[in-house]
Amino acid sequence: MKFVLDSPFFGVALSVFAYKIGLLAARKAPSPVTNPLLIAILLVIAFLRVFDVPLSDYDKGGSLLTLMLSPATALLAVSVYNRRELLWKNLLPIAAGCFVGAATSWFSTLLLCRFFRLNPTLTASLMPKSVTTPIAMELSSHRGGIVSLTVAAVIFTGILGAVFAPLLIKALKITNPVAAGVAIGTSSHGIGTARALELGETEGAMSGIAIGVTGIATVLLAIIS
Repeated sequence: MKFVLDSPFFGVALSVFAYKIGLLAARKAPSPVTNPLLIAILLVIAFLRVFDVPLSDYDKGGSLLTLMLSPATALLAVSVYNRRELLWKNLLPIAAGCFVGAATSWFSTLLLCRFFRLNPTLTASLMPKSVTTPIAMELSSHRGGIVSLTVAAVIFTGILGAVFAPLLIKALKITNPVAAGVAIGTSSHGIGTARALELGETEGAMSGIAIGVTGIATVLLAIIS
């Protein structure tokens, strides 16, 4: 067993297997709650707890998956390229929506942290929760936050977006795919974008471009605040 845990392939295999189960559950019982990533996270946590596997052993492979975050985010450019004409046509509204969304997330988080009297370290850790993980990690580290806590906040935010975004789009009767995609990408980065791609290629493309624009806006907010 020790030999298996020492291998980096343990964390990779466990993550892939858990995600496959999540995909199967999503196909068998389609629902916002049966999000494949959410199911995979819960299964991995349950496995580590039941078999008393140290997180450090899992992270030997889990860290390899983290390295793939940036290339995976860059691949979203394919769907953006396929919708480039629509992007240029709506460039100003998309940019404005992303900047407003980034500012709303940044300052609402700051106000909540101050309301609950969180210390500066926790505040710095939670501030970049709505941007993609690589950017959030750098911002958190630069501002003296706890990077692991930041990653957890980013994942939690993304899952919330993936679960509730389709419901909110229906409840608010948002029929414009550009608006829906920008809203999802601005608030819930890559995890939400994966859900946006399921809604349609236009939603996925706009959500993908929103990740980058929101990241830039958030970096600017971090500089001036």
